[in-house]
Amino acid sequence: MNPCELTATITAIANGLACNMTDDELELWAVILTQLGDTLATIALQRSLCKK
Repeated sequence: MNPCELTATITAIANGLACNMTDDELELWAVILTQLGDTLATIALQRSLCKK
């Protein structure tokens, strides 16, 4: 999957999910997924540093 296809897929998923959520649910899932992404990035960086 190229970068344009990936971002289009992610956008489609976000739109599909948002259509079926309340505003409160949408806000909650937005912060949950942001924290998940940040935590995964932290773990990836820590692994990279430990390998050096």
